[in-house]
Amino acid sequence: MDLGSVTAGGDHRSQRITATSPPTRTNDRVVAPGLFDAPVRLSGSAFAVPDSGGDDVVESQVIIGAALFRSVYTFIEGRLDTASIRLLPDNLGDYSDIVALEEVRYREGTVPRTTTYGLRSDGLLLRWTTSSAGRDITGVAPGFASVKAMVPISKTRTYDTFLANTRGGALYTIHIPTTSPMKPVVKPVRTRTWQGFEFLLARKCGQQGTLLLGIDKDTQSAHLYAVGHANGTATVIQGLGKVPGTFSDPAYFRWVPPIDPLVGE
Repeated sequence: MDLGSVTAGGDHRSQRITATSPPTRTNDRVVAPGLFDAPVRLSGSAFAVPDSGGDDVVESQVIIGAALFRSVYTFIEGRLDTASIRLLPDNLGDYSDIVALEEVRYREGTVPRTTTYGLRSDGLLLRWTTSSAGRDITGVAPGFASVKAMVPISKTRTYDTFLANTRGGALYTIHIPTTSPMKPVVKPVRTRTWQGFEFLLARKCGQQGTLLLGIDKDTQSAHLYAVGHANGTATVIQGLGKVPGTFSDPAYFRWVPPIDPLVGE
């Protein structure tokens, strides 16, 4: 798993987390120094998208203060083009009450889609869908005030599924069909001991599983798990151990590879 973060100095940082026994952390480096002048509170996943010339354009959504922005920069022949760095207002509105943010890009099928999810502090889950006409809210659902962190583990043409932990220690799947009105289906996976993580990051593991990383801001530590195909409380979860190093950056996100199937549920 390629773990990304925004440092206190506004850098984009990358680390490789590998599911060895015990887990290892390698390739720790700053990818884009001084990217942000103001503190980033939340960041969605970062996507490297090839442009017409074959260079990689890196895109991510971030919340700075109460505003949502899209961060964009380009690598030309593997080197950062500092002239390409842009921070663009992504959507008008007040995002000061958003406590979790994630962008899901489904590209595996014949009908691609881009969907953004935001969780408000009052527990309202919001969904925005991007089309050629722009981005619109396509769903809201109350009842998620206890959620601390959430991460996508499945994406298909017809639904997205998140894994979420709560302040009470539970771990749930949140299955969200792409239809409107938005009607999430919540299933318990575990009932206790998961309250410590402020960040959850995930990527595909094996045929139908998930490699899950949990980051605890209080202890500045991270733990790695192999999660089997989600099946409620029967879901198999194997603790792989504590990841070496200190995890103290303000915001964490996942570097999304070009081919990114998520089939964890």
